[in-house]
Amino acid sequence: MTPHRLAAALAAATLAPCAYAQSADSALTLGTVDVRQRSEGQLTAHQVLTSVDVLGADRIEDSNVQHSWELLGQMPGIQLTETRQGAESGKVSFRAFNGEGYLNAIKTLIDGVPSNVNSGNQRFIDMLFPLEISYIEVVRGTNDPRYGLHNIGGNVNFGTRQGGNYTDGRLAYGSDATRDAQLAIGREANGVAQNYFVGTQASGGYRDHDTSRKYTVGGKWYYGNMDDGMRIGLTARAYHHQAEEPGFMTAAELQANRRGSARRNANDADDRDMRQLALHADLRLAETLSAATRIYYNRYEDDRQVTFSDLRTGNAPRQRRVWDETQVGMLGTLTWRAHDTLTLDGGINYEHQDNGYLRQRFNYSEPTDFSALPARIQSDDRHTFAHRGAYAQAIYQPANALKIVSAYRVDRFDGRTHLPGGVSGPLQRYGTIGQPKLSVVYALGPTTNVYANWGRTFQVLTGSTAPAYLTAGQAAVQPSTNTGKEAGVKFVPFAGSQARVAVWQQDAENEISNMPATGTTVVLGQTRRRGVDLQASAPLGERWTVWASHAYQEAKITRDGRSGVVSLQGREVAAVPRHISTLGVDYQATASLQLGMQGRAQGDYYLEERNVAGKYGAFAVLDLSARYAIDPRWSVDVQVKNATGREYAYAWWDSFFWDQPQAMFSPSAGRSVHVGVSMRL
Repeated sequence: MTPHRLAAALAAATLAPCAYAQSADSALTLGTVDVRQRSEGQLTAHQVLTSVDVLGADRIEDSNVQHSWELLGQMPGIQLTETRQGAESGKVSFRAFNGEGYLNAIKTLIDGVPSNVNSGNQRFIDMLFPLEISYIEVVRGTNDPRYGLHNIGGNVNFGTRQGGNYTDGRLAYGSDATRDAQLAIGREANGVAQNYFVGTQASGGYRDHDTSRKYTVGGKWYYGNMDDGMRIGLTARAYHHQAEEPGFMTAAELQANRRGSARRNANDADDRDMRQLALHADLRLAETLSAATRIYYNRYEDDRQVTFSDLRTGNAPRQRRVWDETQVGMLGTLTWRAHDTLTLDGGINYEHQDNGYLRQRFNYSEPTDFSALPARIQSDDRHTFAHRGAYAQAIYQPANALKIVSAYRVDRFDGRTHLPGGVSGPLQRYGTIGQPKLSVVYALGPTTNVYANWGRTFQVLTGSTAPAYLTAGQAAVQPSTNTGKEAGVKFVPFAGSQARVAVWQQDAENEISNMPATGTTVVLGQTRRRGVDLQASAPLGERWTVWASHAYQEAKITRDGRSGVVSLQGREVAAVPRHISTLGVDYQATASLQLGMQGRAQGDYYLEERNVAGKYGAFAVLDLSARYAIDPRWSVDVQVKNATGREYAYAWWDSFFWDQPQAMFSPSAGRSVHVGVSMRL
C-alpha cells in the first residue's frame, strides 16, 4: 500500500459521519471491564496512550481455549502463531512482528508484573485460565514509556479478578476428549479482599501423540483501599504442564495424514513448571501525590525433548532443551497531579535474572532415544542478566479537547555468562539507551478524536552465548533502535458505536533476528514496518452487536547489515502476513439465549528472509456459539470452533541442514465442539 493510499484511508475516516468524542481518549473496548481493576493512584494506559484496546471479561470467561494467548485472536491486528507442539503451543504478536521466536517484540505482564522469559517468549501466559481473567489490555506502538525490555512493538497486560464476592465455576467437555474445570472464588469485607482460583485441563489432542494435562492454582490477598491512603496485596501462582509433542510434519506427511505423528517423534514431550509471586503496594502520599510498587519473583523450569526434522543423518534435529530461569525484580511509580492541566508521572524498574540453559543433541533413531547418552552437549550455560530502567512523563491538558504527553525513558543492562570449558564473558556493553516519546490527542468534538504519536524503543540480544555476550573474539554490537510514528482518528459513527483508523510506521536500525534456544543469529540491518489498522464495533438495534477489524501490514528489510553473503535488501521479513482480519456478530435471540459468530483470517507469508521458499500460512476460520441462561446462576453453552472444518497449518522453515532445507508444518485442529456449564453463586 502506497503512502498516498494510507493517507486517503485516514482522510476517509475523518470525514465519516459522527457526532463527536467526550474526552481526549483514543482507547477502544470490546466487552465490559470491572472498574475495580483500575488503580486509583496510577495512571492507566487509556488515560495516557493513544493506541490501546481492551478486551472485557464477558468476551473471555466462557471461552473454550487450550491456551489463554488464543483469547487475543478476538482483538484487532493480532497475529496468532499456532505452533501446537504440546506446552510449546504458540504466542501472539502485532505491528508486523512475528511469533517465530527470533525477535520477541511484545512485553507481557500479568497484573502489571513483567511475565516474559529471558528470550522474550510469552510462556507465563499459560498460567492463566479464562475464568480468572478480568480484562486484557493491548498497547500498540512505541510511545509507552513504562517498560523497556521486550517492549519493542507494544505490550499486553492480563488483569485478573480483584475483590468482589462471588463463587464461579465452569465445567466443559469437548472434541478430542478435552476436559476443563475452573473454580474462582472472591471474598471482600472489612477492607480485606481475597481471590482464589483453581483450574485444570486435559486433552487427548487433535493428533496422535498429542496428550496434554495442566494444572494451575492462584491467590490474591489485598488489604486497605486508596480512600484510606494505602492498599497492599500479595499475588501468587503456580502452574504445572506435562504434554506430548506430535512433531512437525513434512508436506508429504501433512497430505498423507494430518492427524498423524511420525515415529521419530514418539518420545517427544515437555515437562514445564512456572511460579510467580508478587507484592503490590499502592500509597496515597497526599491529595495529589500517589505511589505504587511491585516486587516480584518469577520461576521458569522447562524440560523439552523434541525432534524437528525427518532427515536421517546427524544429530542437529534431535534435542533435549532444559531451561532453568529465575527473575527477581521491582517496579515503582510516582504520580503527581500538579495542576488541573498537568500531571507528572515517573517510574523506575530493576530486574535480575539468573538463568541456566542445557541443550543436548542425540544421534538418529526412530523414535529418538532421549534416555541414551547424548551425542554431544551443545550448551550447558549459566548466565546473569540485569536490567535497570527509569522514565518520566508529563501529561499536559490545557483544554478538555487537547492532551499532550511527552516522555523520556532510559535503560541499562549488564550481566555475565559462564560456558563449558571455563569460557566466560560480560554482556554486550550497550551503555545508556535513551528513548524519547511524544503523543498528542485532540478532540474535534464530542465524538471525534484525532491523535498522533512518535517514539523510540529498542532491542537487545538475549540468550547465554555470543553475540549476546562478549566471549572470545566476539565483536561489540549496538542496540537496535526502533522509531515509530502513528496517526489516527477515533470516532462514533452513531450512538453506542466506536471506530478507529490508524496509519503507522516503525523503522529499525541494526535489527537482529536472534533465537537463543538454537543459537541462530541473522543480522537484518535496517527494517521498515508499516500498516493501516481499521476497527469498529456497534449495536444494531436492541439485539444485535457487530464488530470488525482489518489490519494491513508489511515488514521489509530496507538496508542489509550483513557482509560477504547474499543481500537481503528489499526482501520481506519472514512470517509476517500482509493482512489480519476479524469479524464478530452477537444476537440476543431471547432474554435467555445468545447466539454468536466470530471469524478470523490472515494472509500468507514468506518462510525465510530470502523470500525464495514460497508463501504459506493463510487461513480463514469461523467459530459459532450459543449460550442459554437457565436462571441467573446457571448457564449452558455450546461452541463450535472452526465450524467449516477449514484445514490449514502453521508453517516454518527447517534449516538444520542448509543443503536440504524444507518447509515443516503443524496442522491446526479441525472442527471441534465443546459443551460447557457455568455456575455463579
